[in-house]
Amino acid sequence: MAGCVFCGIVAGEVPAFRVVDVPDGVGFLDTRPVFRGHVLVVPRTHLVTLAELPGEGLAGYFGLVQRVAVAVESGLGAGGTFVAMNNKVSQSVPHLHTHVVPRTKGDGLRGFFWPRTRYTDDAEAQEYADRIGAVL
Repeated sequence: MAGCVFCGIVAGEVPAFRVVDVPDGVGFLDTRPVFRGHVLVVPRTHLVTLAELPGEGLAGYFGLVQRVAVAVESGLGAGGTFVAMNNKVSQSVPHLHTHVVPRTKGDGLRGFFWPRTRYTDDAEAQEYADRIGAVL
């Protein structure tokens, strides 16, 4: 897609510090990492959201994300990883991408990046579960 920086990276037209380049996708260092070693994994095809990833591409793409998560942990001696994806809201580049962030105990990253809430009661929780389930 013309003008997409991630498509430019996949095509080799935009420089990036690649960690992997395989048919299922490309992984490269985030230029503004949460922690050093923060990798972005993108599919080779321009897709904006997870909903656009074809079913036949799920295993390959998420298999690659899994391999990168293991490599980040092992290669950097991290205690674990934080793996996340934004869809539309807070998606700074409109090309599907998964963040793989190395974590260590006491690194200062606390839970999720947004405030947490509670359901008023079990009935309200059930209502939300039912609304989502009806679409599935």
